[in-house]
Amino acid sequence: MSEVYLSVGSNIEREENIRAGFKMLTEYFGTLVCSPVYESVAVGFEGGNFYNLVVGFATRQDVKAVAQILRDIEDQQHRVRDGVKFSSRTLDLDLILYEDLVIDDGRLQIPRDEIEKYAFVLQPLADIVPEKLHPVLKRTYASMWADFDPNDVQQFAVAFALQPSVACVVS
Repeated sequence: MSEVYLSVGSNIEREENIRAGFKMLTEYFGTLVCSPVYESVAVGFEGGNFYNLVVGFATRQDVKAVAQILRDIEDQQHRVRDGVKFSSRTLDLDLILYEDLVIDDGRLQIPRDEIEKYAFVLQPLADIVPEKLHPVLKRTYASMWADFDPNDVQQFAVAFALQPSVACVVS
């Protein structure tokens, strides 16, 4: 079984889309380990605030199969792919870690560089796997979060209840 982590975000009908995404993720992958949910401002564009979190799970699927499943789930939630990198999203499921794999083939980047850049990825990742080492930097996510510039943090934890059918272990 491979250990996988995703960054999950939405700023369009956030609660509805994240709940629907969780339901589909549990159908494909079973029990999820979930960080707290954070509300954060849109980065790189003017838009509504996002809900963001990180989820982990174990799978026998290979990395490309997981990436395709995530894309399919986004599409089912009417994700618009118009080429604009920074824009509002119904559901954003980014594969940020797959075991200690390092890939950058133009389509798939693991570990995602967003881990180092954005509080809305690093903080929830540090919440659920603080002692795990970044596969390239060889630093724990807790130490990376401790060194993150507080001036770049524009988020706060929010209460977020999942439907009973979703198997999510909150870390």
